[in-house]
Amino acid sequence: MNLMSMTAIELGSKIKKREVSVTEAVTAALDAAERKEPQLNSFVTIDREGALKHAQDVQKRLDEGQIDSPLAGVPVAVKDNLCTEGLLTTCSSKILYNFIPTYTAQAVLQLQQAGAVVIGKTNMDEFAMGSTTETSAFGETKNPWNLSHVPGGSSGGSCAAVAAGECTYALGSDTGGSIRQPSSFCGVTGFKPTYGTVSRYGLIAYGSSLDAIGPVAKDISDCAAILEAIASYDIKDSTSVRREDYKFTSALIDDVKGMKIGIPRDYLGEGLDDDVKNAVLKAAKRLKEKGAVVEEFDLSLVEYAIPAYYVVACAEASSNLARFDGVKYGYRTKEYEGLHNMYKRSRSEGFGAEVKRRIMLGSFVLSSGYYDAYYLKALRTKALIKQAFDRAFEKYDVILGPTAPATAPKLGESLSDPIKMYLGDIYTISVNLAGLPAATLPCGKDRAGLPIGLQLIGDCFQEKKIIRAAYAFEQTRNYEYSPFAEV
Repeated sequence: MNLMSMTAIELGSKIKKREVSVTEAVTAALDAAERKEPQLNSFVTIDREGALKHAQDVQKRLDEGQIDSPLAGVPVAVKDNLCTEGLLTTCSSKILYNFIPTYTAQAVLQLQQAGAVVIGKTNMDEFAMGSTTETSAFGETKNPWNLSHVPGGSSGGSCAAVAAGECTYALGSDTGGSIRQPSSFCGVTGFKPTYGTVSRYGLIAYGSSLDAIGPVAKDISDCAAILEAIASYDIKDSTSVRREDYKFTSALIDDVKGMKIGIPRDYLGEGLDDDVKNAVLKAAKRLKEKGAVVEEFDLSLVEYAIPAYYVVACAEASSNLARFDGVKYGYRTKEYEGLHNMYKRSRSEGFGAEVKRRIMLGSFVLSSGYYDAYYLKALRTKALIKQAFDRAFEKYDVILGPTAPATAPKLGESLSDPIKMYLGDIYTISVNLAGLPAATLPCGKDRAGLPIGLQLIGDCFQEKKIIRAAYAFEQTRNYEYSPFAEV
């Protein structure tokens, strides 16, 4: 069996039993990535030299009994907005084309402490702004299921790399569905934890009140193990939450008897593709057959989620991206007259069209005279959406629905109509506005053979209920490999 076709836990077990060396596992990932990259473009940077050196260090620690993690020696890819000391970190933007951080993001550091080996940095929508991984300054990533389609975004590189067997698992970031939507499009499993569960230290911010770091893998067992490794309280992150229980793998139980699962009617209405609807309802039926109580209900406020999200996210982005001005690091224009002209030209030349659009929108809603009309109103709407979920979770353990209204669109279709691209996030963004945990896992394919994702949403700090429901559903179907994966 090809090493990259294994799950992270399976490969970690073989490494632990000395059936496979860490160098063999890492070399298999690097070779697969370099072989497939000309067609997929999942990576911005592949660090062969650094990864092989780190593999030797991990093997030594394993041999000396210093590590006891199921992920020890397993190769991982990291989204290019997570800082990695000494390794290029660009956010897929021209403005950070030469940025090499002097520190490593806390989530990545914890993976490395658990023995994981970073093989490279994955492609993404520029500064995580987009839903297709087409806004990258380093070219678009392609979907391993069909190269003429997008992989989703903004964590499209991470999801495509896992689906294509270029790495065993990956880290992504999720501001409005950026882990879950591309996981759905690429037929892999993605997990967005409760806001504050994973430290955001070292994540280059897009929307600080919405951003979350999470895993992308082949199944929910891997996601639970990865989440255990990266979740922690971090004094360096003021939004980090101290939790009593981080044992997410304890919820990997094939038992949903009596579990109450709600399906929002609002998620099954106009705009939802028939193939997606049928696959999601079929998944719900399987959980019902296993003993879960499944029923439909009215969630309300769904239509207000998109405008509220884009006002809040763009306002925060305009503030967060003000630091990229060509002064201390990153791109600086070659010709300029005076300081202000240097700012303008560096930012005009360094940022792409979608990033500029969101900065301008954010600056507008924060400006004098519009702050109350737009930004404060969006914050109030955000609070109402959280209340709607609170009411739902008084009755249900988990909310089930589609991840996206349709399967992956063709390359070039979305960028010509940004509003249509924004509307594609309708089922994912409410989760970020409310700070909730959610997972996406494959539940079928459409008539064109493209993957469909099932989304499971839980109440704050109730990741275990999601993991339990996801694990029970996974037992009803086998993981399907993309045409690019070598089994």
